[in-house]
Amino acid sequence: MRTEKNVGGRDRLVRALFAAVLTVVAIGALRGGKRTTGVLAAAGALGFGFNAVTCFCGLNAVLGIDTTDE
Repeated sequence: MRTEKNVGGRDRLVRALFAAVLTVVAIGALRGGKRTTGVLAAAGALGFGFNAVTCFCGLNAVLGIDTTDE
């Protein structure tokens, strides 16, 4: 499956930072026994990480947003 890139520049950097922050939150929550918060934060981290690595966001594609030219 080939997807067209629609995430770039600062948008990609911000998504990578969100992924890192949410990973730390997920680890802290899971260690603290807050299972629901940890799982949701981990899911968010995976989503933002995927967007940053692949330069593709499905929501951007649906909304017609392209930040690769920024």
